[in-house]
Amino acid sequence: MKGFKNILYVSENAVEQDSALARAVSLTENNQADLTVIDVIPQVTAGIGLPPDLQARFEAERRQALDSLVAPHRERRRIHCKVLTGSMYLEVIREVLRDGYDLVIKPAANPDFLERIFGSEDMHLLRKCPAPVWLMKTAEKTNYECILAAVDFDPSEPESARQGLNRKLLELSSSLALSDFAQLHLVHVWDTPAEMLLRSWSDNPGEAASRYVESERSRHQNGMASLREGLRAQIGQEAYDYISPHFHLIQGSAARVIPAMAKQLQADLVVMGTVARTGIPGLFIGNTAETVLEQLRCSVLATKPPGFASPVTLR
Repeated sequence: MKGFKNILYVSENAVEQDSALARAVSLTENNQADLTVIDVIPQVTAGIGLPPDLQARFEAERRQALDSLVAPHRERRRIHCKVLTGSMYLEVIREVLRDGYDLVIKPAANPDFLERIFGSEDMHLLRKCPAPVWLMKTAEKTNYECILAAVDFDPSEPESARQGLNRKLLELSSSLALSDFAQLHLVHVWDTPAEMLLRSWSDNPGEAASRYVESERSRHQNGMASLREGLRAQIGQEAYDYISPHFHLIQGSAARVIPAMAKQLQADLVVMGTVARTGIPGLFIGNTAETVLEQLRCSVLATKPPGFASPVTLR
């Protein structure tokens, strides 16, 4: 997987993370990139009877734990380690803003009290981090076998399928599919919001609704064809033939279809955008994207549209 030069790995002490770190180190080697491993600790207030240097001791303890975590990989790559203090997601995003990281890797929190594998800090990163965020499930595979990329576009502008966020999604998913020798499935979900209205008000509801549905299908097929040609042009014919991507154009609700497809295909990774096409950049995650994330049981690589501005700022 090519293109990253400055990678940030966020330690998650609550889960087993040896496999996630090993993957980050391997990615760093393949890209000849810099790797920084950080841990974020809360601010500790020393109470009565507690040592005044409690915060310093806490930081030293976590720094020692970080050094032990990365020790098996020191001979392969130079790794920088840092311990930051504050709220985890805020400090991670500020670190990205300060040092220009182009990828954040973190093991998913996998909280026991929730059905989803992503914790609240994970969701904040997915909403607000300007760099792509790769959340890995526990016991991550060395190589993925199946990757699903969820793409969206405006069917009235087929060329938009090749641009902006979709271009980033295609680049990330195809690059990873090539490096892992994985199957690549590109999924676009479309719907017919006016169908029920036509069935209620048209003189010939069946015929009107059928024409409308077929018209919408055709428009989305044109967009998918543009996406296919865009991917071919982006990675070259030889690479395109090698990964032989599968394209899925499915009518329905994206919030239901994408998790169902991920389960059906036994996807190891879902690559997706986390701000909806009609979302307001920097303010909130798209409702559809959030609903999808809450249902996934696999790793996720999420990115933002070009021009995304994080609501988090440097202090």
